[in-house]
Amino acid sequence: MKRRRKKAGCLHIFAAFGGFFCLIIAVISISYGIGTSTDVVKKIEKEFIMPSKVPYQEAVVSEEEVVQKFYYQQLEEDERLVYREILDGIQGNVEEIYVHTSDAERANAVFQYILKDYPEIFWCDGTISATSYEGEEAYTVLRPTYAYDETAKEIMKEEMTSAIEECLAEVPEESSEYQKILYVYEYIVNTVDYDMAAPDNQNIYSVFKYQRSVCAGYSKAAQYLLERLGVFCTYVTGTTGTGQNHAWNLVKCEGDYYYVDVTWGDPVFQEAEGEEVSQLQNISYDYMLCNDEELFKSHTPDKDAQLPPCTKMNRNYYMMNGMYYDSYDGNTVLMRMNDVIAAKGNPSVLKFANRDLYNQAHDDVFQNVIKSAAQNLAEKYGLTEVRYQYMDEPENNKITIYWQYE
Repeated sequence: MKRRRKKAGCLHIFAAFGGFFCLIIAVISISYGIGTSTDVVKKIEKEFIMPSKVPYQEAVVSEEEVVQKFYYQQLEEDERLVYREILDGIQGNVEEIYVHTSDAERANAVFQYILKDYPEIFWCDGTISATSYEGEEAYTVLRPTYAYDETAKEIMKEEMTSAIEECLAEVPEESSEYQKILYVYEYIVNTVDYDMAAPDNQNIYSVFKYQRSVCAGYSKAAQYLLERLGVFCTYVTGTTGTGQNHAWNLVKCEGDYYYVDVTWGDPVFQEAEGEEVSQLQNISYDYMLCNDEELFKSHTPDKDAQLPPCTKMNRNYYMMNGMYYDSYDGNTVLMRMNDVIAAKGNPSVLKFANRDLYNQAHDDVFQNVIKSAAQNLAEKYGLTEVRYQYMDEPENNKITIYWQYE
């Protein structure tokens, strides 16, 4: 799905940002996906028996192996054992997983937590049936749906290895957390196409095998790569302003929490008008390390976990690159535009801290500052005519200008 068209100037450039749809959220034996109702019927069976011995799934995974996982930390002590039992079962494609709880609802919630903590589990499609038993010893039997068996799973892992290792090999060892996050953000945007028809688009296989996916694949791939690089990153689900299911990431950078939405960094431009728009196919960085205030304008997280507050914008891409303004001075903006022009660069971005500041700057930027910068471009490169394109995005408090140098 394309976001609404932005107001664009000069050369009739039209733009829309990358689609968002996508995730499977399963609830006891019934799943729902794109465009379907979340009002599903839960199938929970309760039986009363007295088994002689319950064949619990052995929790081979240790506490130390999972203690840093975000959703694991949301659980009470007794549920943490259930988590490890389910994880062991999923990793081994076990058809019936016996766990230490009689609460089928919570067992399903723990199952979903595992899929959020482990993006590499691509062979489990997110649906599951649960039967609870109460008696002398209470327990639940989970029956996950596996999209692939052990043989197929191993082949698919091997198929992804080359792309994953090539990607990670390009990251210098001395890179900061910010540099690693930026690298992964740009890598996914530049190598993956948003495609709702992509096979396996709810998991990382779609990204590393086909280079086509939707938000679930984008976000799980970002999580997987950043975890491999030693950066805290987890998977967050919720809805967009239009009520559609969506997924993005929570990361920790230099000690602070931020949100990252790689999918919305990948622009999808409308070419139906027949205009040449390739120049405008630049990455959007509005959601490259942003705070709650910025994200919650268009995203609403699910309430399945307690998310930490994200209060800072100081690592946002635009702030890190001198494109973020918490006050307005026309001469400062002009100077930065001229710096871009001197380097024959693109684009000039003006990201304002809030709507009032955007409104304050808007008319002066379009009536005076851009014209002065265009005059400077003409003089510097000996042009008799200057052409530029712009994107005006009031919902993001942002103005973007693309200069033409010929």
